[in-house]
Amino acid sequence: MPSPENTYALILAGGSGTRFWPLSRNDKPKQLLDLFGNGTLLEQTIDRLEGMVPMENILILTNALQVDAVRKIASKLPAENVYAEPAKRDTAPAVALGIGLIAARNPDAVMMVLPADQLIKDRNAYQAVMTDALNVAEKSDGLVTIGIRPTWPCPSYGYIERGDRASIPGLTCEHPPFEVSRFREKPNPELAEQFLNAGGFSWNAGMFVWSLPTVIKQLASHSPELARFVSELRASSDLDATVSAQFPKLTPISIDYALMETADRVLNIEATFDWDDVGSWVSIAKYLSDSGSNNRTNQPISQIDSENNIVFNATDGTHIALLGVDDLIVVKTGDSILIANRHQADAIKKLSDLLPQHLL
Repeated sequence: MPSPENTYALILAGGSGTRFWPLSRNDKPKQLLDLFGNGTLLEQTIDRLEGMVPMENILILTNALQVDAVRKIASKLPAENVYAEPAKRDTAPAVALGIGLIAARNPDAVMMVLPADQLIKDRNAYQAVMTDALNVAEKSDGLVTIGIRPTWPCPSYGYIERGDRASIPGLTCEHPPFEVSRFREKPNPELAEQFLNAGGFSWNAGMFVWSLPTVIKQLASHSPELARFVSELRASSDLDATVSAQFPKLTPISIDYALMETADRVLNIEATFDWDDVGSWVSIAKYLSDSGSNNRTNQPISQIDSENNIVFNATDGTHIALLGVDDLIVVKTGDSILIANRHQADAIKKLSDLLPQHLL
């Protein structure tokens, strides 16, 4: 494994708060919420790195609306390790910004790129996989992506198709890397079923590991605009000024399109840890208490003839009762109530176009 001083983590903690409205807001999206009573998802992401990455080597990217809240949650980190992107530019520019910031500190680093909003409970299993990924990244010329073993034919995730087991001289690890044949876009349900039955496919979880020399070389070959930006950051005598001037000019594009799908060599390690992207209220429901006929709730409720409902009450002194209703999502906050059909949970984000500005 790379030495601690050469090991870095970049946590992506921006995004909006539309999927979990009304609990989430633009200044308090999913990763800043304590949904399960054991700390925010961002806190958990940082805590999982303890013992692997020095706190001073963990950087967080967020936005101006959320930067103060992120710094408060990430109090173990130096305040200057939390950066607010000056504009919304998708994941490729964000990752390039992180690469440049780390390269300015340590051009020989091996770094992880991690979303801040995923639920992973088994820290030991997580660290075992990520330690192997760091070893692979240090010893190879590949970009490493962590894949999640599919448990059902989900059409909402991108997929990674694996090829042969990778040959890397001098590598010993518990979780072997495989060459990536190609990335597959979000499939229709029938194609997702084929992927599941075929084996050799992983969900793309957006977790990457690479050495800086390798990723900078790949950016130069496949994304010259981002490579120039990284180079400017490495040479800058005023990083904040350079970021403010150059970052908003970058083309908005995902890291998958900008780099991963075109890179010369991508390696996949399949995760053996638990994983959930908790992407909607329906995802949250499995972690809530059961009440009656498959109703899920975070606080006691009263119910008669009501089935398959999700109730999340974020207020004290308010009791929720259900009578003769099925398949609802009911969320109560101090200033709003959401009542939605649970089968339309993915469409809740569309409400943001209709809501009063002060509720966003």
